[in-house]
Amino acid sequence: MEYHEPRNSTEAALHEYKSGLGVFTQKMPEIARHYNAFTETCFMEGTLSQKQKHLIALGIAINAQDEYCIIYHTKGCLDTGASEEEILEAIGVTAAFGGGAAMSQAVTLVQECIVELNELKQ
Repeated sequence: MEYHEPRNSTEAALHEYKSGLGVFTQKMPEIARHYNAFTETCFMEGTLSQKQKHLIALGIAINAQDEYCIIYHTKGCLDTGASEEEILEAIGVTAAFGGGAAMSQAVTLVQECIVELNELKQ
């Protein structure tokens, strides 16, 4: 894998994740193909909307302290039309379950992502 400068933005983190996934896909194409098909199916519109599914995934990512998934699903929330208030409410539920560790990710990384991703749209 090529060298990457330390991450300093949401956009850089998303690029780093996609780059790493690309390398993995080249090395393990069958695993990547099956994983991608599975996750695409999980996030398809169904009884729950894609927005609801990204809000759930964001809460799980925050509770798991998974920085890349926090960024990815914050973007997914915004891309599927979630408002900042909906995201913050989901964070509150996550913090009720995950305590201070979940809240620390929510009040820093998620809020930074919302600002940066909204700036990229302009």
